[in-house]
Amino acid sequence: MMGQAVGQQDRLFYEFNLDERIPVNHLLRRIDAVLDLSWLRAELSPFYSHTGCPSIDPELMIRMLLVGYCYSIRSERRLCQEVELNLAYRWFCRGRQRHRGGRQPFPTDRRR
Repeated sequence: MMGQAVGQQDRLFYEFNLDERIPVNHLLRRIDAVLDLSWLRAELSPFYSHTGCPSIDPELMIRMLLVGYCYSIRSERRLCQEVELNLAYRWFCRGRQRHRGGRQPFPTDRRR
């Protein structure tokens, strides 16, 4: 089943606006200005089951892989940790994060 992000939660745990913390000339801000992944969910929906546990949001996966590529983060486990810790990475991934039972199934979702 294709996972879907539920709303914007970037201000839920912060007392500041995450968007204001990222410099205007930051690489990820420049990539975000030209990146349009609005078509992705419709294109990939035939490949997802309607039953079972929801997978990682496909847009989030692509955004995380772009972060890993741009900043030479080769380990997917390390990439998940960096997106949780780095505010610019988190902003680029739309403030989304996902935890399923304390494990990080990102590599499993990517192989599918």
